[in-house]
Amino acid sequence: MGNPTLVLVAVDAPMARAWRALAEGRAGLVVHEGSITDVDVDAVVSPANSLGIMGGGIDAVYARWFPGISDRVRSASGGELPVGEAVIVPTSIERPAWLVSAPTMSRPGTRLPADGAAARAAAGAVLRLWRDGTLPDGTRVRDAVRTIALPGLGTGVGGLSPEVCADQVGAAWDEVLGDA
Repeated sequence: MGNPTLVLVAVDAPMARAWRALAEGRAGLVVHEGSITDVDVDAVVSPANSLGIMGGGIDAVYARWFPGISDRVRSASGGELPVGEAVIVPTSIERPAWLVSAPTMSRPGTRLPADGAAARAAAGAVLRLWRDGTLPDGTRVRDAVRTIALPGLGTGVGGLSPEVCADQVGAAWDEVLGDA
């Protein structure tokens, strides 16, 4: 079974340029310019924080779109999910059916180090979860989730540049899934 399709979502021109540069020459990466709510995918990624508090940035959008999602994330993570790990929870709507929480920061509102290591850790966690993880019913994630929408990791509240984010997501993609 091949790699998932990762839809790289950009809400502004700088992120779109960085995502397009990343996607060039890599099968399975596509760019969507616009809202993540307009993408038809199996799962969306929340860069969140380790506490699962979803009050700002893209997480606030998710909290309105998927009522109760923050509680489901906190329950699945046991209350704290370290940067570099990910959990998948149902959204309670048909599409996207799943939300993957992969924190880029330990506490809400934290500025990230400029090297983007947190974005790489979060992207790697998403991809490892897809490759190796299981859904709550025991189904392998890769058998149920073929398309995943990924916003710019750490580019909002975290303060990362789009280029650093894209470079780190690309490094995680190549490391976890290869360039197939």
